[in-house]
Amino acid sequence: MFGKKTAASAVRASAPPSDAAAAALPINPYVGASAAAVLFLGAAVSLIAVAGDPRAGVPSVRIALSGQDAPTAPPGWREALTPDKPGDAPVTTDTLELFNTPLDAGAPPGEAIITLPGAAPAAGMGAAANPQALPPAPAAGLTEPGPGGPLPIIASDGRTAAQVYARPFRSNGKPKVAIVVGGLGLKAATTRQAIEQLPPEITLSFVPSADGLQGWIDLARANGHEVLLEAPMEPLDYPESDPGPYTLMANAAPQETIKKLEWLLTRATGYFGVTNYLGSRFVASDQGMAAFSTGLRQRGLAFVDDGSAVRRGGGVPRASADAIIDDQLDAAAIDKRLLGLEAAALQHGQAMGSAFAWPLTLSQVSAWAAGLQQRGYQLAPASALMIKR
Repeated sequence: MFGKKTAASAVRASAPPSDAAAAALPINPYVGASAAAVLFLGAAVSLIAVAGDPRAGVPSVRIALSGQDAPTAPPGWREALTPDKPGDAPVTTDTLELFNTPLDAGAPPGEAIITLPGAAPAAGMGAAANPQALPPAPAAGLTEPGPGGPLPIIASDGRTAAQVYARPFRSNGKPKVAIVVGGLGLKAATTRQAIEQLPPEITLSFVPSADGLQGWIDLARANGHEVLLEAPMEPLDYPESDPGPYTLMANAAPQETIKKLEWLLTRATGYFGVTNYLGSRFVASDQGMAAFSTGLRQRGLAFVDDGSAVRRGGGVPRASADAIIDDQLDAAAIDKRLLGLEAAALQHGQAMGSAFAWPLTLSQVSAWAAGLQQRGYQLAPASALMIKR
C-alpha cells in the first residue's frame, strides 16, 4: 500500500583540521561566540541524556531488531497505521524517525523506537507498554512454509496454535460472558477502534484478504486480544451473496477444501483458530465440514462459529455463539441482546455473542463491558469457553 521508505538518520563527524591549517585560519570575533554556543548545546544534550528521555510523552512503538545493520518492522505495520480521512497525518519520511539502539539510550539492546509525531500511541507494542500484551507470533516450532506464507503445524512437543495463541484465562467462579467481534481489517478506523478501545478479553476476528493483515494481528495481540481468522464459506444464496476469493464450497472435493483452507491459513500467523464468514450451506454439508474439520485438526487449530454450526463437532476445540448481538443495528436492540447473554450465562455458567465491527456495536459493547464485573459476571475470551467435541 505504501511506497514510502523508512527514514534513518546518519551521524557524520568531519575530520579535524591539521595544525598548519589551523594556524592559517583567520581570526574572527564570531568564532568564539559560535564555539560557546556549541559547548552550551553539548551541555544541554548531556543534561537531557542524564535527566530523562527527550521524547518522553511522544507517541512511539518499540520493535525488536534481528540485526543492527538492517532494522525492520513487523510485516504490515504501515497498513495498521494508515490514515483514514483527509487531515490525518500520514506516515512519511518527514514524520517517521527510526532510532537505532547505538544512538538511542531509551531503547534496550536489540530494539528500535519508531516515533510518530501527532499520531495516537500504538499502545501495547511490547510488554513494557501494556502488561496485557500477548507474546508476538509466530511461536517457535508452530509453523512450516506454506503456499502463501507460514502454515500452522502441531509442534514436536505437542503444542498447538489453539493453546499457544489463546489468551490466558483464570476463572473467578462467576458466570462467563465472551464476545467475538469480526469483519476486522477492512476499514482502518473501526479496526483501530476495536483493537484499542475494546477490553483485551474480547476476541477479534480478521478478514484474510485484509491489507496489512499481519500488522493488524500483531497490533491486536500487543493490545491483549486473542485472534481468529475468518474462513469464507458458501451461503445458501451463493453467488448472490459471495464471501470472496477461496470460498469453501459445500460440494467441493475434500482435497479442494483442504487446499483452499491451507491457502487461507497462510495469510498471517498468530491466530488460535478459525471462524466462519457466512456459510449457511457449507456448514450443513457433511462432506464439506468433515474436510474442514480434518484440516483444522491436522493444524492444531480451534473452530469458533457464529452459532450456525452449533451442532457440528469435528474433534477440534469448539465454541459456538449463543446470539448475534447486532443483527439489528440499533443501540437499544444491541443492549437487549447483551442483557440476554448475561441471562444465558447466569443459567448455563457461560454464554458467547458474536458481532460485526460496526462503530455503533463497538461503542455499545465497550459501555456494556465496563460494568460487567460489577453486575457479577466475568468477561472471558472465546477460547475460555471452548470444549472438544
